[in-house]
Formats: sequence, structure tokens, C-alpha cells
Amino acid sequence: MKFYTQILPIILVTFCIFGYVNYTTQNIKPSVVKSTQKIKEYKMKKSDKEWKEILNDEEYRVLINKGTERPGTGEYNIHMKEGVYNCKGCDNPLFTSDQKFESDCGWPSFDNAINGSVEYKDDYSLGRVRVEILCTNCGGHLGHVFNDGPTESGKRYCVNSVSIDFKN
Repeated sequence: MKFYTQILPIILVTFCIFGYVNYTTQNIKPSVVKSTQKIKEYKMKKSDKEWKEILNDEEYRVLINKGTERPGTGEYNIHMKEGVYNCKGCDNPLFTSDQKFESDCGWPSFDNAINGSVEYKDDYSLGRVRVEILCTNCGGHLGHVFNDGPTESGKRYCVNSVSIDFKN
């Protein structure tokens, strides 16, 4: 019985700490970023076989299977040239270079998206609520948007480099 009286407070404190950390890191403000929660037909439709013919394994894992590239490894993480970032799956323009900023989070970050280019969807994976961003043309997974951006928009679109392609 003595064991339980010693371990129970430790377990409770641990759960409280993890709950608090999870709550404070979500920074969800529905008035800033809203999920569209659409179930839609995308203009560009491809079978798995067709996707695998145009995407490499990592691009397929991220764009189609909603994976995440390792932080700090992406080609566009610290890329600051002038141009447009398009969807790797369908070439749909998503972000402009003037929307990009250095966030030190390990992924390319933007403070906004080109109007109508991104769809928002609630993501309940990893035991917390996030807002997933998808290409409106093909439904490809781009990353997530957070309400902790340093610019006037207050947004940080955290995007996988393998989901985008740069054109200048």
C-alpha cells in the first residue's frame, strides 16, 4: 500500500504536466484559423499507381499518406529566393516568397497562403488538435498551420519541403 501512496502522486503530477504542455503548445484560436472540414472532390484525381509514377517514395509518403519529413532536412527550409512555391503533386501555386519567413522550426514557414490555394482540416493525430493544410487542387498534404507566427497575420504555415516545388 505504501508503494501506491508514493507512486500515485508522481503519476498524477506527470499527467498534469503533459496535459498542460499539450494544452499550451496547441495555441488554437478558432477565430484566426478555421477548419473548412470539406469532403470534396478535387480537380486533379489520380490513382495510387499514378501518384507513385510522378512522386518519389518520400514525396508520396508525405503528400498522399500525410507523413512529415524530418525537421531541418528539407530543401526549402532556409531557401529565401524570390518566386512561387507550388504543390509538388499538381503544380498549383500555394505560397509566394514574400509570404515566407525564417521560423527556426525546421520546416519552411509562411505567414499566409495564396488565396484559395489551401484547404484547412482538423487533425486529431498525435493526441492533440492541429489544423492540417491541403492543396485545394489535388488534396495533397502540405503540413499544418499554427497561430504563433511572428508577422501581422499571426499564422505560421509549417510546410514539408517535399510537398512543394519552387519556381522563380
